[in-house]
Amino acid sequence: MRARRTTTGALALIAAAGIAACGSSSSTSTSGSGSGSAGAATGAKVNATISGAGSTLAAPIYETWASALKSGQALTVNYNGTGSGAGVSSLQGKTVAFAGSDPALKPKDVKGFKGKKTFQFPVAAGAITVSYNVPGVKTGLKLTGPVIADIFDGTVTKWNSPEIKSLNPGVKLPSTAIHTVYRSDSSGTTNGFTTFLSATSPTFKSKVGAGKSVKFPVGSGASGNPGVATAVSQTPGSVGYVEQAYALQHKFTYASVKNAAGKWVAPTIPASSAAFTGIKVPSNLGLSTINSKTASAYPIVSQTFLDTYQDPCKDGGLNQTKAKGLKAFLTYAFGAGQKTFGTGQGQLPYASLPAAIASKDNAQLAKLTCNGKPIK
Repeated sequence: MRARRTTTGALALIAAAGIAACGSSSSTSTSGSGSGSAGAATGAKVNATISGAGSTLAAPIYETWASALKSGQALTVNYNGTGSGAGVSSLQGKTVAFAGSDPALKPKDVKGFKGKKTFQFPVAAGAITVSYNVPGVKTGLKLTGPVIADIFDGTVTKWNSPEIKSLNPGVKLPSTAIHTVYRSDSSGTTNGFTTFLSATSPTFKSKVGAGKSVKFPVGSGASGNPGVATAVSQTPGSVGYVEQAYALQHKFTYASVKNAAGKWVAPTIPASSAAFTGIKVPSNLGLSTINSKTASAYPIVSQTFLDTYQDPCKDGGLNQTKAKGLKAFLTYAFGAGQKTFGTGQGQLPYASLPAAIASKDNAQLAKLTCNGKPIK
């Protein structure tokens, strides 16, 4: 599947009508206020085509950047939103130049690269919303981690259950049965969501656990963030976990969630940005923004990474031209590309990297080689 198919969905997110966090088109996103020129941001033009696959959370990012680079840099970037797990597998199989993956690489992922050195670059962070379709409930509900866990493990089955009513006094909740929708594919969004639920509910941790693929006791599965969003929008009484850009596209109502500091926080861009505050960044840059202790942070914020080989020629099968294209893409990603995120008109609804983390990305980028030689 080529990127043109996923581009349509990604650009639809950016064009979501009436939502300040999303713009009217990809050209607006990349040439609007503060976005900078793709050509100027990456140096000399590189006439190359590279491909990537993985995270659907990050798909709107990569598709928007691809549009900017196609027009300003003559660089074609084809991205296929297949899910984080499939993206890492594609990189291991050398069928893509880079993988989009929301969780950091785990030891079993590293083992799959068979000794070949890989880099993971933090790209941005996005809120994972608890979006619902409950007839008559037009205002945002309040939910805690343990109650969300009870909903997704089948313990809480009605929208007017005491566990939900006690958190939402004054809200008229129907007796409608709850139908949960989860990701059927290997998903970084699932990893972030279940990591949060496992951290806040010992029962969920033992009953379901955390990971890119888990077995939910109830509900139905759908592929990718788009699939979950579509299922929730079409099913009264349903609830699902979807990245904010997709929730905005479908005009979902989503819950405020109590964070580790005991504050009720809605999934906004500032609340996602706050998840970076005080974060520990390991030497391999495999950071996590889930369940931040910062008082103003939304608790279910997932980081997303771009993974590639340190030597994409020797280990990933790229030629020198494609390697230059990959470096140009990464140069844009950690420079002008960061200015495409925010709450303004024409910006993508993600949290940009703090300058200190973007600097670490660029320091790692300088170590990228092609057959052992620096890529220039």
